[in-house]
Amino acid sequence: MQPNSAEIAAFLAEDIGSGDLTADIIPASTRANATVITRENMVLCGQLWFEAVFKQLSPDIAITWHVNEAEEVSKNTRICTLSGQARALLSGERTALNLLQTLSATATKARQYANAVAGTNCKVLDTRKTIPGLRKAQKYAVKCGGCFNHRIGLFDAILIKENHIISAGSIAKAVAKAKFTHNAMVEVEVENLAEFQQALIAQPDRILLDNFSLTDIISAVELNCGKLELEASGNITLENIRNIAETGVNYISIGALTKNLAAVDLSMRIELQTS
Repeated sequence: MQPNSAEIAAFLAEDIGSGDLTADIIPASTRANATVITRENMVLCGQLWFEAVFKQLSPDIAITWHVNEAEEVSKNTRICTLSGQARALLSGERTALNLLQTLSATATKARQYANAVAGTNCKVLDTRKTIPGLRKAQKYAVKCGGCFNHRIGLFDAILIKENHIISAGSIAKAVAKAKFTHNAMVEVEVENLAEFQQALIAQPDRILLDNFSLTDIISAVELNCGKLELEASGNITLENIRNIAETGVNYISIGALTKNLAAVDLSMRIELQTS
């Protein structure tokens, strides 16, 4: 996936504004080298976003990666080295690191959840609980981590939730209207087994079991008899996801993949070039 140049420009404008006052104290002719190091274990993600930041500031900046995209990396590993105009390296440092550390954090968390369900037939999905402006980038990072994308937004699939059901009048009416109106995947969210049975009759493409207990998930899988796709969501953790995956649900969606993030600790150190 290629980053959007206009988005990168907006990220830079947010930080630099009318100009980098501090970088201006460095002579324009000064050139430097820089090294990025990770201070913790991680899955690297976001190389193209990192590169795009510096390329907009100075096209002649050279970047050499020592780790591959989507690769697991141990702490204190050298991630990449850069060479070019010192002012551009200084001005782009924070924006580039912000993107790299956020996308790497997303990929790292996704890898943890993907590993937790390895060997089952269940796929871990992301949600729309993304950082504004970074949805497509985070969705890409989720895939780098080994998980899968749910719908990108409200435009590419139908997910009927509680308020939609109330507004439509019933699960049956909501599903019927959705099927009639749009040629898209139709999913309906249910909160208990009684609603689940109504959804089975309505025949959407997929049923989302929202905050079901493990016992109720097992009951839903048995009632379904493999007829429809089932997705579990709500209060999923690394500690319980394996048990849920082993019930036979097809998918588990987790907002924490893109929402509950602690940015990876990255450090960039600059050294002046000597003639």
